[in-house]
Amino acid sequence: MTSPDGTPTIRPVRPEDVPAVVAMVHELAEYERAPEQCHLTTAQLDAALFGPSPALYGHVAVDASDQPVGFALWFLNFSTWAGVHGIYLEDLYVRPDARGTGAGRMLLATLAAICVERGYQRLEWWMIHWNPAARFYAAIGATPMDEWTPYRLAGPALHELATHATAAPTRPAR
Repeated sequence: MTSPDGTPTIRPVRPEDVPAVVAMVHELAEYERAPEQCHLTTAQLDAALFGPSPALYGHVAVDASDQPVGFALWFLNFSTWAGVHGIYLEDLYVRPDARGTGAGRMLLATLAAICVERGYQRLEWWMIHWNPAARFYAAIGATPMDEWTPYRLAGPALHELATHATAAPTRPAR
């Protein structure tokens, strides 16, 4: 379903889109030179998006035959300083054949509209430093945040630190 000018249409991810989105996540991992690190399955993404308490959201760019050609997967974050939620864009990807159609811009515009509609003050994401999309992001007014250093705790270090917890972990309220 493209618009009359040929621009893909943006809509929320549907259950039937999940296999295509998973395939595109794997394509993104290949593009980012880390295919061995991508283990996402259709069952995992389906549960994350459509399970009993979803905390992940998604939109797809679809072509004239309603087939996904791009996606944005995102979740809410929260700024303690601003006192409001924001959107953290986990992944944005447009298949090579659909690049230049406006799909990426429209996916980001959709997330920006959600932010404005809900009173969120931020739309944030990370990008690999060599990604040529930096020019596109700059063109829409996004600015790199080089004053912050990202950290990650995972694997054995995560498990080691968890052994020092003084309270039993609890599931978030549903």
